[in-house]
Amino acid sequence: MKRNVWMAFILAPFLFAGCGKTDTECVPATVASEKAAMVAYCTANNITYTEHASGILYEVMSPGLGTQPTLTNTVSTVYTGKLLNNTQFDASANPVSFLLNGVIKGWQIGIPLIRKGGRIKLVIPSSLAYGCNGSGSIPPNSPLYFEVTLTDVR
Repeated sequence: MKRNVWMAFILAPFLFAGCGKTDTECVPATVASEKAAMVAYCTANNITYTEHASGILYEVMSPGLGTQPTLTNTVSTVYTGKLLNNTQFDASANPVSFLLNGVIKGWQIGIPLIRKGGRIKLVIPSSLAYGCNGSGSIPPNSPLYFEVTLTDVR
């Protein structure tokens, strides 16, 4: 239990959609302006992607067989998060649990594309991540890459 609480504090800046600073000069990037970089990332990293209506590029590596999560579920995941220059900004070696409606919009859209036991690669536009504010080591207007295994849905 202590480990889950500790992990929640570590992951909060990366997964939870807090706004951070409220700079009036913050200008969000459009999905269209980031698409070429996202497609180039997929091409360079052999990701055979599907484009979601939201602008997320994703590849379902394994759909899973269990419960499909909704925004009201608590999910457990093992994941790696990277910037599109392949700099890793976060990862979990052990499952981390959180309410799906409490994380970035890109995860709220992407994680329900698989079921418990499934694996997915997500390339998320910055507007569905941390936008023009960034978060921690994530610069403003940064599209993000995640590889996620959904280990549990409650």
